[in-house]
Amino acid sequence: MRQTLTEIYDQRVASGTLRADPAQHALLPGLESLRLWLEENATRRIGLFAGLFAKPVTPPKGFYIWGGVGRGKSMLMDLFTESTAITAKRRVHFHAFMQEIHHGMHEARKKGVEDPLAPVADAILQTTRLLAFDEMQITDITDAMVVGRLFEKLLAGGVVIVTTSNRPPEDLYKNGLNRALFLPFIDLIRARLTVAELESPTDYRQHRLQGAQVYFHPAGKVKGEIAAIWDALTGGLPSEPLRLSVNGRVVELPQFSSGVARATFWDLCARPLGPADFLAIAQAVRVLILEDIPQLSASNYNEAKRFVTLIDALYEARVRLICSAADEPERLYIEGTGAFEFERTASRLREMQDADWGGTTA
Repeated sequence: MRQTLTEIYDQRVASGTLRADPAQHALLPGLESLRLWLEENATRRIGLFAGLFAKPVTPPKGFYIWGGVGRGKSMLMDLFTESTAITAKRRVHFHAFMQEIHHGMHEARKKGVEDPLAPVADAILQTTRLLAFDEMQITDITDAMVVGRLFEKLLAGGVVIVTTSNRPPEDLYKNGLNRALFLPFIDLIRARLTVAELESPTDYRQHRLQGAQVYFHPAGKVKGEIAAIWDALTGGLPSEPLRLSVNGRVVELPQFSSGVARATFWDLCARPLGPADFLAIAQAVRVLILEDIPQLSASNYNEAKRFVTLIDALYEARVRLICSAADEPERLYIEGTGAFEFERTASRLREMQDADWGGTTA
């Protein structure tokens, strides 16, 4: 028998997977109505593809769910997306999605296409009825100049959009260059998406980590503890790789769910990645679980340098870091070229273990 989102939510609360929250609960009926419409119209041609003689069908409003870090926005969106029984759906991090859009437009320009956004949007319309974005944020002028036209095309084509953000629509691209050109996009969000603030007073992500150990050593003996933290932070929801396009390269984090990424030291530091790559990671995730940090020395000097750069990027962005390592921070790099410089990194690793670290960025 088909369960409603409220019933699924209540079942997870009863099992201890989720903690009951009235603010989260209040959004479920609206999401359930949208879920029902999507399932009932899964095979119906809508929007630009309705056909000349078809009765026009206007999709209901999508959702723009905003609120502070750790309030459960991503969890609700994932619950909704996972439970909506249609195949033409996609859940993607907003930053990664926009990188794909720019790459597609670049390829279209090389072919001499007059409007490079048109074929990119058309390709999405052919395969997608539900598009779920996590953590919408506009900080780049290239995103700001494209996103409004893109959403117009997708919404006109019948795509239903559900997105989360740490900011209300009015604060997107705040103080950005040429922001006046961006303001119509805010009006479009207000007109075509139901804007709902998740007013929960509790930061559940911080609550789960409050007073909890976040730095484990030796790494080989703590697989179970790390797995338990991952399950707690993601609510047991399925993960998928997060692929970020940076300067023509693809940076991949193997697991990503509800704003939490999981990777090994070797996934990120054994590859030829640089500051721009690590900055993109720090902007895209709110929590990073980094496993199997080895003993560092001259024998893995390049990997150690990348690790230092990664920690600097995470530190500046105040990303919550959970890691397993070969030893305590001060004993990870005790001799050889770079050992002295690593003292600052060790100090930052200590500071990032504080219970109130992270969660202060918008």
